[in-house]
Amino acid sequence: MSARLPSWAWVTGLTTGAIAVVAVLAVQADGGAKPTAATSRPSPSATADAKPSAKPEEKKPVAVPAGSGTGRRIVYALDQKRVWLVDASDTPRRTFTVWPGTVSPDPGSYTIGTRTEATTGSDGVEVEHIMYFAAKSGVNVAFSNAVDGSSPPPPAPGTPTGGIRVSKDDGRALWTFGTAGTPVTVVE
Repeated sequence: MSARLPSWAWVTGLTTGAIAVVAVLAVQADGGAKPTAATSRPSPSATADAKPSAKPEEKKPVAVPAGSGTGRRIVYALDQKRVWLVDASDTPRRTFTVWPGTVSPDPGSYTIGTRTEATTGSDGVEVEHIMYFAAKSGVNVAFSNAVDGSSPPPPAPGTPTGGIRVSKDDGRALWTFGTAGTPVTVVE
């Protein structure tokens, strides 16, 4: 003799099955993605404790160093390993980090002299947008970028290099901005 299930058991079983089917279909519709911190919703208590900010946090631009002169110029900060392209109204138009060589120019005022479209750097890397502006201990100091966009390899021990490498995009911008005669201010 078989035992007969009460009607509430049938309803419970069907409801559980329906919920399982809906869950499987929802996962399939979502591509199997699992919730992440970005997609999950905070708990009600978390939203109650959150305080809205007046405006989103903005990354402040790095200020042009004080004492770097006035007017249209290129500013190179040795300690920050950073360059600024500053327009005639003393407004920085672009700033970026650099990879300096082993020979750095002394702080002071210089001008862009010779510009060379492309050559091979002292480290054997093909470089472009070479802009010479100083010399120290018989080593020419210049801005440039690798043709392939790579950062420079570490120089061989004892090899003096005066190349100040920049990224490919920054190299293009520097080349356009830094025509022959453009002032370059080097600060600590």
